[in-house]
Amino acid sequence: MAEAALKTQPETTAAERELTDGFHLVIEALKLNGIKTIYNVPGIPVTDLGRMAQAAGIRVVSFRHEQNAGYAAAITGFLTKTPGVCLTVSAPGFLNGLTALAHATTNCFPMILISGSSEREIVDLQQGDYEEMDQLAVAKPLCKAAYRVLHAADIGIGVARAIRAAVSGRPGGVYLDLPAKLFAQVMDAEAGAKSLVKVIDPTPAQIPAADAVKRALDVLKNAKRPLIILGKGAAYAQADDQIRALVEKSGVPFLPMSMAKGLLPDSHPQCAGAARSTVLKDSDVVMMIGARLNWLLSHGKGKTWGEPHSKKFIQIDIEPKEMDSNVEIAAPVVGDIGSCVTALLDGMGGRWVAPPPDWTNAVKSKKDENIAKMAPRLMNNNSPMDYHGALGVLRTIIKERPDAILVNEGANALDLTRGIVDMYQPRKRLDVGTWGVMGIGMGYAIAAAIETGKPVLAIEGDSAFGFSGMESCRSAPSSSTMMASIAAPTSIAAAAPIRRPRFSSRARATTR
Repeated sequence: MAEAALKTQPETTAAERELTDGFHLVIEALKLNGIKTIYNVPGIPVTDLGRMAQAAGIRVVSFRHEQNAGYAAAITGFLTKTPGVCLTVSAPGFLNGLTALAHATTNCFPMILISGSSEREIVDLQQGDYEEMDQLAVAKPLCKAAYRVLHAADIGIGVARAIRAAVSGRPGGVYLDLPAKLFAQVMDAEAGAKSLVKVIDPTPAQIPAADAVKRALDVLKNAKRPLIILGKGAAYAQADDQIRALVEKSGVPFLPMSMAKGLLPDSHPQCAGAARSTVLKDSDVVMMIGARLNWLLSHGKGKTWGEPHSKKFIQIDIEPKEMDSNVEIAAPVVGDIGSCVTALLDGMGGRWVAPPPDWTNAVKSKKDENIAKMAPRLMNNNSPMDYHGALGVLRTIIKERPDAILVNEGANALDLTRGIVDMYQPRKRLDVGTWGVMGIGMGYAIAAAIETGKPVLAIEGDSAFGFSGMESCRSAPSSSTMMASIAAPTSIAAAAPIRRPRFSSRARATTR
């Protein structure tokens, strides 16, 4: 009887089983991989995705323009080594975010641009759908990788591939295309949970070859006038202690690129920032750590670098193709920066000989001379206020608050600030980077406040501020203070501090 009764009980139907959909699978895939913040401009077809993500505990910060949301995601990747996520609508919204995605790729910041898109069937036949565009094809040339997910069961693997591509090797931007139909797809909740993927070890150590390390140390050891250049790749690596130990053990003067300022304080006795022209021209061996010989370093050529072929270069980079990009690299060291610097330290042993005193003394003398020349200009109290007087005040503010983050862009405002305002801690100076584009200011500043909880000072050229200034009234759920100083061609006007208390994504910041 009991067996008969069991046989007559109806099996659980698909309708009675717990179900999930594409919206929830995307959100759970992001949460599983530690994504805590999404920067976006809401709209069809991703409105509900943003709303549901917020309800699920992900912080969703909405901007007025997708480009600025993308810049916020890009700098999040630099600061955290976790991909920053920007969410946009299809076609025009996607295109607005694409500039930031290309910017992230060029600067080697891990970022994922997620965009809703029109249905493949209509797009492929060019039948004129709402915001129709083959977004995947447009994105591919401008980012490190691009993927499209068509089935709910593939969402987990699609998100995992995007995350791994963004952070592995040389970091960069990744595009993830999610057609509108995907979000409404329904599947068994248990099967959906099993389809999610947690990315394991996406950035494995890449150990440099022993002979490459030895070759580099031999070149450095024989130098008469050595120089170390620290790039933003060195700052991104977060191998701060190892880099400092290498610089100090070597005794070599170092020159920080703009976003590497603060890896060692600009006040460090070996810092040659105030003697930049001298050390670039007169050095005979240059070791680059996370720096590239692009336009920011005159491609390693020309008058900036003194006599042609007068230098040997040592380059530490995770990307083998970067070597010999402009000039011959005598000692390429390929691997992640932390592993490479550690290997160099080990290879130096306990009796490394410091550079000749005539070189280090010459660098110090030039640096002291230039600092002395600049000092009176930074102390002036001219009316109207000029660049040097204003930046002298802001220089003091950063010295008193070395944990504050400085965002900087513009033309003169960028060049002068970079040279005048000293930094004391790593990853505290954020600027336009490799492309030199304007418009990163408020996106960077809002994300920096959110991701770090530190006070943020944005020094903006007047034109640069015009690209993103309206974003300063957008929400930033942080207790930090953000102040924008707007530098006009003939004077500088300091905007009022913007107090950013904790509030919802729909609220507005108060200004006082």
